[in-house]
Parts: sequence; structure tokens; C-alpha cells
Amino acid sequence: MKKITLTDDSIKDLLEKLLQRSPVSYGEYEDKVLDIIYRVRKEGDAALFDYTKQFDHVDLDASNLIVTKEEIEEAYRLVDPKLLSVIRKAMENIKDYHEKQLEKSWFTSQDNGVILGQKVTPMERVGVYVPGGKAVYPSSVLMNVMPAKIAGVDHIYMTTPPSKDGKVYPSTLVAAHEAGVDTIYKIGGAQAIAALAYGTESVQKVDKIVGPGNIFVALAKKAVYGNVSIDSIAGPSEILVLADETANAHFVAADLLSQAEHDEMASAILITTSEELADEVQKEIDGYLKVLSRREIIEKSLENYGYILIAETMEQAIKATNAIASEHLEIVTKNPFDTMTRVRNAGAIFLGEYSSEPLGDYFAGPNHVLPTNGTAKFFSALSVNDFIKKSSIISYSREALEEIHKDIETFAECEKLTAHANSVRVRFE
Repeated sequence: MKKITLTDDSIKDLLEKLLQRSPVSYGEYEDKVLDIIYRVRKEGDAALFDYTKQFDHVDLDASNLIVTKEEIEEAYRLVDPKLLSVIRKAMENIKDYHEKQLEKSWFTSQDNGVILGQKVTPMERVGVYVPGGKAVYPSSVLMNVMPAKIAGVDHIYMTTPPSKDGKVYPSTLVAAHEAGVDTIYKIGGAQAIAALAYGTESVQKVDKIVGPGNIFVALAKKAVYGNVSIDSIAGPSEILVLADETANAHFVAADLLSQAEHDEMASAILITTSEELADEVQKEIDGYLKVLSRREIIEKSLENYGYILIAETMEQAIKATNAIASEHLEIVTKNPFDTMTRVRNAGAIFLGEYSSEPLGDYFAGPNHVLPTNGTAKFFSALSVNDFIKKSSIISYSREALEEIHKDIETFAECEKLTAHANSVRVRFE
């Protein structure tokens, strides 16, 4: 990891380096993604099946596109009962947390006949993308599906690329069934996003698409946004540990590596006011690298986007933390709750030395679908609110409108919108 003294210039250089990881920076892939989307939109199933053959090496057609009840039953037989128990425990925690986010419709009324309010309505159809191929992410299934289910979405469609035998990983299928997915398609990549966005003969068009994926999936979501809603354009994973001299270097090093192992583009950053801690963390990382299985990926990640930043004061460290706006932020200071009150920008915040980042990835309950690449400055974690719509309600009696109709007409005439003014005026002629 690169050890740097924290200054305004060094943080500016770091931010520019981190932004290069954003999917929106990879324009060389956009034309290929747009070609895939155009062809799926034009040819429907035929293009979808052709791309699945080309990219996943699986012969797909309308008869085997959708996961069957028998395949789900087989998955339950293949999944270790211990894992199934853990999935159910995690799902219960996720459910409990997200149920607290539920909003209700509300109305207010006045004596003169004015009724105002807000109607909360769940979306009708949502598509959830789950990575497949070499990866197995049952946790991603739970985190994307449960908020939609709790919001009351009518129908949840899931897409995930099949393995070469034409099947979906058993743990992914079990997690989807436990969470309440209605339909599972064996498709992946940009072609799956296009199918969900526009519909094909066999794939239902949805109102919103959520879920992580590779660069092609991210760019496809960006391209179809507007025709459907999306959660975000997710970039590579990242962690920032904000620590003082009280932190345990052994723990801090382990937590930094927990994200560095994701892929070579992942970012792991330590900001500390203790140079002694910085040196100890570097030694601990060297020790871990001798035994961890994904050493090559971790080393490349740390070489590219691993930093130890030395701050003079905690105020300077917090300022840099807010500028980076990391996806995952661990605060390991003497009083982490006090430090947390001064942090404005982070996707998820983990407080204290026993709140390591994987706790949020799998089990605690808060969502692990988080803003990346500095977007925590204006985006939030995936939540129940992502799967509802809010409609404003307005009802005025004649008496109530008569009291203020001249005000509306004055406003409309100021904007030279005479038909607006007339729409109110004619009711009192």
C-alpha cells in the first residue's frame, strides 16, 4: 500500500485516481453494449438465446429459459442444511431492518374542505440481476429481493447467467426461493438487462432493475435508464478505515483485505492520525498475504488502489473521509460514535473494532447494495423506498378554492400562462 502524508493536493490526486474506476469511465465498452441492447430490443428471444450461446456456452430456448420447480427442489437437496439455516437467519435480520423503513400513505384536512396527502404505492414489476458464471452470491439475492418484497412489489423477476451445464447455482436458487422471487430467468450480461428493460417474447418487461454486475451490466443499466428505473451504476468495491492510535492493527489490516480480495479494481484505504499504527498495519498486511488464497488479486488491488494516509489531526482525517465518500466506512477510534456524528458521506458506517465490514455484507440486516465512487455524497443504500412511488393528493372544495383563486390567477398571469389562469377563473364566472 502507498503511504502518503495527507494534504489538499494528495487527496485531490487520490480522488482523481479513484474516479478512474467508475464504470462510466469505460467508454470503449459502450458501443458493444449498445449493439447488444439494440439487437435484443429488435429481435427479442432470438438475440437473447444467441448471446447466451455465445457468452455462456449454453443452448437456451423458451422451454428452458425459466428455472423450474423441479430445479428448485433439486437445489434444496444440494445445499448444505447449515448454509440454509444461515441464509434463513440472515434473511430474518434483513427483513426486520427493512420493515422499519416502510412508509404509509397520509392525508390532512382543513375545515374549509381542503384535503392534501401522499399516496404510497409499490411498483408492479421489478427485475433483480444476480451475477453468476464463476461467482456465487446468495447474499446479493437476499439484499436485492427482500426490500422489494417488503415494499409490496407485485412480481419480482430475477435474472442470473447459467453455468455451462445450463443450471443456476443451488445456493442462488435457494436464496431466491426463500426470499420470494416469482420468476427466475437463466440469462445474464447486457442482454439480460435489455430483456428486462424492453421485454421479449419470453421475458417480462419490468419497471425497475436492481442488482450488481460486471462492466457490461453496469453500462447496460446506464443505457436503459429512463425507459426503466435502476438502483445505481455500481463500481468496484471499496473500504475506508478511519482510525486513531487506539485501533488494533491486526483487525484493521484484515478488514482492508476483506475488500481488496473482491477484484483488482477494488479500493482499500486507511486514514489515521497515528504513524505507528500505519506501520503496524502494513506489517500485518504483509503477514496476511502469505496465507490468504486470493493473494494475487489482493496484491494487484493494493498496488493500484491501496493507500495509507497519515493525517495531522482527526479533523483533517474526517475532512478527507467526507471527500472520498467511501462505500464502506469503518470507524475505529477512541469514541467511534462521536466521530461518526462528524461524518457526512459514506454508504454504510461500521462502528468499533468488532463491527467488521463482512458483518454488513452478510448478516446484520442493513443493505449491502451501496453507493460507490464517491456517490455516497448524494446516493443512499438500497432500501424499501427504492421500490415504491409517491403520488401527491389534492382535493379542494368550492369554498376553499374561492378563497385563493385570485392568487392562482395572479401567479399564472405573471408567467403568461393565460390558460392556467382561465382554468381557475371559469369556476367563478
